[in-house]
Amino acid sequence: MGKRDELIAKYADDLKNKCGMTPDMDLLTKVTIGCGPSIYNADASTVAGSQQRELETVKNSFLMKKLGLATDLICQRFPDEYSHLP
Repeated sequence: MGKRDELIAKYADDLKNKCGMTPDMDLLTKVTIGCGPSIYNADASTVAGSQQRELETVKNSFLMKKLGLATDLICQRFPDEYSHLP
C-alpha cells in the first residue's frame, strides 16, 4: 500500500469515527487525488477551522473552483460557518 492509499484509509477512518458517517470511497479517492501533493505536507493538509479566512479560502479555492459546488449547497451543508452568505 502506497502513502496515498494509507492517507485515504486514514481519512475514511476519520470520517467513520470522528464524523459518524460512511464515506463514499470513490469520491474520497478523487478528492484526495485532486488535492495533489498538499496531502503530504503536514501544514497544507489541515485547515484551521476556527479561522474564518481559512474557511473562506477552502470554500472559494477548493469547494467552488476545484469541485464546482454552488454557494447554496455549501451553505446548506455548513450553515453555522456560512450563515452570513447570501
